Amino acid sequence: MSEEKKRGKGMFIFICILVFIFSFVIGIASKSFIKPDWAKKYNVAWSDDIGTRYTDISYGECEANKFDLYLPKDNSNNNYGLVVYLHAGGFTAGDKSGDVEMLSWLCSKGYVACGINYTLRNETNNASVLTQANEIKQAIPIVIEKAREYGYNINEMAIAGGSAGHCLAMIYAYRDAKESPVPVKLLFGAVGPSSFYAEDWDVYGFDKDTDEARKGASDLLGVMGGVELTPEMINDGSYIEKLKPISAVMWVDENTVPSVVAYGKYDKVQPFKGSQRLLETYKKYNVDYKYFECSHSGHGLQNDNKVYKEYMEAVEEYLEKYMPVEK
Repeated sequence: MSEEKKRGKGMFIFICILVFIFSFVIGIASKSFIKPDWAKKYNVAWSDDIGTRYTDISYGECEANKFDLYLPKDNSNNNYGLVVYLHAGGFTAGDKSGDVEMLSWLCSKGYVACGINYTLRNETNNASVLTQANEIKQAIPIVIEKAREYGYNINEMAIAGGSAGHCLAMIYAYRDAKESPVPVKLLFGAVGPSSFYAEDWDVYGFDKDTDEARKGASDLLGVMGGVELTPEMINDGSYIEKLKPISAVMWVDENTVPSVVAYGKYDKVQPFKGSQRLLETYKKYNVDYKYFECSHSGHGLQNDNKVYKEYMEAVEEYLEKYMPVEK
């Protein structure tokens, strides 16, 4: 590929990523400034009364390969459930420190909680959704072993996240669960892309039958998947199998773990059509799921507080059903 073509491809991808991040930040900001009373229950400030927190524990050689571990104050149980929550940021930004309130809430309920960083995509590396998902897979056994070293025996886990983090959580829960050191009992999250079928990415125009659409799809989806795609592959459908490692919906089957998810109908970042494909796949394989459609919201789910409340209540319900805390 010529330098000129590389620059053109890089600029296109850069613009798409900027749109992704900008839309995400606006949505999250709107939720942050207006928090209804019910939301305070799930936004817990960390304190030593909750337990002990260890930060920036290494799990690999890359600079970003760090995780934070939240251990509940009661260390007398024989076993503990682990809940991993992965941060958002469009695969190019974000940090585990942004989820302190969620992780603190999970720890306050008696779970060992963990936030994991992963190598973010930038102009100088080849990070992709695939490499990020593989880093998460690499981290999980080390997280579990470290918790055991501190006296917390992990015998089951759930994995979750928001946006990019939700995407990575789904990949682990649906693609990698069979290789997990402990059983994966639950997936929950919001607005994460589960499908990389080009026709689902209508918000970027990739559903159009044009050379420009096929070029855009091959460029952006190829970078996200860490594979080389061409417009011809988009046209004949051969690209789909190449993107299977990051397309969570393609791994859903009759053994898929219970899942609680939420999506915005007017999402201009993560295509809503992809979430509809996920919903139909849940139904096809009789997955125990709860799917929440925020019919007035975009990526931040900011205009459907009632639905978002129901989503969080379902998360709590499913945690108690599938990963009850040992008494």
